[in-house]
Amino acid sequence: MHPVVVYTASRILLFLVTLGLLALVGLRNPLALLVASFLISGVASYVLLSKQRDAMSARISDRLDQPKPQDD
Repeated sequence: MHPVVVYTASRILLFLVTLGLLALVGLRNPLALLVASFLISGVASYVLLSKQRDAMSARISDRLDQPKPQDD
């Protein structure tokens, strides 16, 4: 599967899991719930998704390094 899709789906899933866990714990203020989920999932993704992030950046870098076809 495309590394960008895998990384993005993993980030979204991690955010939703964090959101659900914080809601279960009792955080009820919607703004605080979203902000806390965003921050916690961001830190968690930095630690947990390093392989996916490296694969995604390598894929993007490879695509940018490819020469563009010349139209004459």
